[in-house]
Amino acid sequence: MKIAISGKGGVGKTTIMALLASQFKSQGKEVLIIDADPSPHMAQTLGIKDIDKIKPIADMTELLVERSGKVQGSPFYQINPQVDDLLQKFMIEQDGIRLMVLGAIQTAEGGCACPENTVLKRMLTKLLLSPTQVVLLDMEAGVEHLGRGTIAGVDHLLIVVIPSKSSVRTALKIKKLAVDSGIPQISFVGNLVQDDDDVNFLQETLGETPIAFFPDSAVIRKAERNGKPLTELAGQMSEAPEKIVNFLQGEK
Repeated sequence: MKIAISGKGGVGKTTIMALLASQFKSQGKEVLIIDADPSPHMAQTLGIKDIDKIKPIADMTELLVERSGKVQGSPFYQINPQVDDLLQKFMIEQDGIRLMVLGAIQTAEGGCACPENTVLKRMLTKLLLSPTQVVLLDMEAGVEHLGRGTIAGVDHLLIVVIPSKSSVRTALKIKKLAVDSGIPQISFVGNLVQDDDDVNFLQETLGETPIAFFPDSAVIRKAERNGKPLTELAGQMSEAPEKIVNFLQGEK
């Protein structure tokens, strides 16, 4: 199963991804997280040590250009770059959860098939998963990645949205582009919800009910400030992580 998560910047998608990873692991799944955000924070969220030594694959320009088959001076790229060794070479493991920090495009070439996108798309399609394996893809904020098609190949897109008009606008735009991109399953996840008014606001403005709601949690804020891995908080959270995981596995 390949699951991507997206949303407006600051809505908590990395936090939710870490909690989902912990929940999948508790159910006996092998979990790989691909951090494709241009400002990756997943390593810190998982409690991985020496995070400053982690070099995103997207920063390795020469490697990506080589793997994408780009000819200097040409706008064209190889459709199927070799990525098998990347899937192992750049993985880090923490408490049974594997992480690959891809990073993302640092130059504004909207809609183009640049090396980072080509390699990521190939990696996602190359991953042949058994029923016990799950890939969680933490996308960059906003809608840019959908226009570039790097999210192609996922089975389900989770759009994180908080009770604000700007977050809802972005979430609805992401959903429209995701539908146009042919993503088979798309769901909203509410975050930073304080009361029934927040729940009602999201239901009314989205036009549907999110599959789960995460509370506005002081526990998470304190853990982040203290550098505590958020995966250790799974048992202290609401039932939201378990509810989402069961939903994704067909247990409504």
